[in-house]
Amino acid sequence: MTVNTQKDGTKLTVTVDGKLGTSSAPELEKAVKDNLAGITELVFDFAGLEYMASAGLRILMSSAKVMKKQGSMRILNVRQPVMDVFTFTGMADVLDIRPA
Repeated sequence: MTVNTQKDGTKLTVTVDGKLGTSSAPELEKAVKDNLAGITELVFDFAGLEYMASAGLRILMSSAKVMKKQGSMRILNVRQPVMDVFTFTGMADVLDIRPA
């Protein structure tokens, strides 16, 4: 998995490629936590994300909780296999998710 972050003023875009599993989740968690101060718009770009385990959901829910206080959070370009995870867990109804 690769994680890239890009700040543009108070907007943070986090691009995730590959497979987000238990072993790679700490990398994403660190990238988000290290960059959230002063952010009012958090965007996850999942165009390159092929797979996501429950560890990824935990990070997204934690981020959503922070962003509810600071601003907004969106998840963009979600492929069908990852969208299925959101749907099966009920997260599709809770998070702002936009399919690819």
